[in-house]
Amino acid sequence: MRAMVVGVSVLAAFGSVLLPATADAAPRANVEVTIIADGTDLSGVVTSSRPRVCAADRTVVVFKVRGTPGGGDDQRFAMDTTDRQGGRYVWSTGTTGTEGRFYAKLKATPDCRAAISGVVRARR
Repeated sequence: MRAMVVGVSVLAAFGSVLLPATADAAPRANVEVTIIADGTDLSGVVTSSRPRVCAADRTVVVFKVRGTPGGGDDQRFAMDTTDRQGGRYVWSTGTTGTEGRFYAKLKATPDCRAAISGVVRARR
């Protein structure tokens, strides 16, 4: 009886290794977010190889740089959700009235990679 239990346990262990990959193991789609400053108005575009899943209705978070960009002391400054305009998925904070250096960030989702823009300087 003991040999049969061990045999079943070994079979179960190897069987799970031989199972085919599932759809959950599919790679995440590439995503890019841009940011531009027109005075103190911050805006940008989100693009992806899977735009309906990874660019549509995505929340873009804008950070104000404090010290070194991405150094852990950056301040969460504004947010917007992308809208489709002219075949592109755009976002905008509107005029913030705040000068400084800023970048935009998208969190990863189960289907999409995270993305961070370059840094721009907003001036009045």
